[in-house]
Amino acid sequence: MSWQRPDGRQSEQLRPISFELGFTRFATSSVLTRCGDTQVLCTVTISDGVPKFLVGSGKGWLTAEYRMLPGATPQRQPRELLKLSGRTQEIQRLIGRSLRAAVDLEALGERTITIDSDVLQADAGTRTTSITGGFVALSEAIASLIKQGVLEKSPIRHQVAAVSVGILQGEPYLDLNYPEDVAAEVDLNVVMDSNLGIIEIQGTAEEGSFSRVQTNLMLDIAEKGIKELFIAQQQALRTE
Repeated sequence: MSWQRPDGRQSEQLRPISFELGFTRFATSSVLTRCGDTQVLCTVTISDGVPKFLVGSGKGWLTAEYRMLPGATPQRQPRELLKLSGRTQEIQRLIGRSLRAAVDLEALGERTITIDSDVLQADAGTRTTSITGGFVALSEAIASLIKQGVLEKSPIRHQVAAVSVGILQGEPYLDLNYPEDVAAEVDLNVVMDSNLGIIEIQGTAEEGSFSRVQTNLMLDIAEKGIKELFIAQQQALRTE
């Protein structure tokens, strides 16, 4: 008997995704990204100057911060004040690596892009939603700098998006929600660019192991889902 998805989706079907641009006022750009019941506010700030190791290089930098708000889950999450959890550090590094891959840092010049991902509501896939929505916010921020004359052309080289895949009862399923994430035998997060190059794969077998054949199946449906996310990103950016 195959897994019955709680929300009735097909095995290779994404959750509904939307991007609300200009959600806040003061950041260079802001996007509220909704992926099913997961909601992540992605804001971008661009400032002059770079970390010390890049001073004088002519290259820019992109970094990311990730937090989950206390009310994002059924049980309140304590605020991480003095020390970040290992999970938070790992996720924000993933977001930074993924979105840095989208940018020509030399074309950016000695500027720093900071992407903040704040989870307002979590129903699994917060890291992948942060990356997909973060790219939309990044594109909006760069467009703003071009409009102001700060940059002559965009340093963005290609789109970036991410999605999760899992094995449930031996079969692959795309874009897991929380009940599926908890039940999954294998959990895979995939980040790709619009040339369908793989930026990062994070995969874990919760019990036992998974095969090369299963890996290929998961990558195939991840690629299908990410292609759809690229279209959704383009549609959101065209509305502005």
